[in-house]
Amino acid sequence: MSIESPARTPEETWNNTKGFAAAAMVVVFWSGFNIVSRLGGRSALTPFDMAAIRFGVSGLLFFPFFVFGRRTITWLQSTILAALGGLGYALFVYSGFSLAPAAHAGILVNGGIPFATALLSWAVLGYRPGRRAQFSLLVAALGIALIGIQSFSQDDGAGASQWLGDLFFLCAATCYASFGLLLKRWRVHPWETTVGVATLSMLVYLPIYFLFLPKAVTSVATSQILMQCLYQGVIAASIAGLLYTYANQTIGPMKASLMLALVPGASAVAAVPLLGEPLGRGTLLGVALVTCGAVLGTTAAK
Repeated sequence: MSIESPARTPEETWNNTKGFAAAAMVVVFWSGFNIVSRLGGRSALTPFDMAAIRFGVSGLLFFPFFVFGRRTITWLQSTILAALGGLGYALFVYSGFSLAPAAHAGILVNGGIPFATALLSWAVLGYRPGRRAQFSLLVAALGIALIGIQSFSQDDGAGASQWLGDLFFLCAATCYASFGLLLKRWRVHPWETTVGVATLSMLVYLPIYFLFLPKAVTSVATSQILMQCLYQGVIAASIAGLLYTYANQTIGPMKASLMLALVPGASAVAAVPLLGEPLGRGTLLGVALVTCGAVLGTTAAK
């Protein structure tokens, strides 16, 4: 006789629904993030400028809450989360956008995060995915590999720089996957996480940026700066960051990260009319493989 798993309470069902709704909103915001960030990467703005905009705006918004709010985790934990989900992720991803197309970011970052999450869970936490989950990861890995192969095969002189951008994207995915796993392990409140990441990143990064790093903000139109401030500082770093943290805590890091694999298709398609970046057959196949892997993995992940 089979033993049925206990049914969820109405409160658990409602929390689960809210978690998936939060993750769905993150998909929308991150799809736009890929487009807006690529626009910034193609402008005179440096990756360091983009990071300064992100942390400057979000850090100023959350600074009062950081000073006067309650703290439930140690300073060391807050610093690690800011280094991974703030500084590390942002610097790697903006460096990638200066070298590689938005479609690559959709696949390698948003498709790479669930893949990196599963690998880190396996290596560090001892999580052993089932056969279906392993198959979904294999499908996603094939999609990621296709993008790397396409970058190497570029014959317009951009192949080398694109591959470096792709490597930055994979590093960003690894940072964010580590960030998501630590959030669940330490059970940090979503609001405290968002406040801490934004403010600590600002306090650490901006002095270094103003003193030592190259800048090109003055050579860019004011409208471009305002658009980046709105999207990078308010939508991406603040609203999307808060929603992803909430989804991570309610539906778990595996399902929250696998939802992000819906971003590649939206980003790649939107990049055609908005950025004029054509999609090659390798990119299209990569989108299809990573998306299929995400669908399989979402239903298999616990």
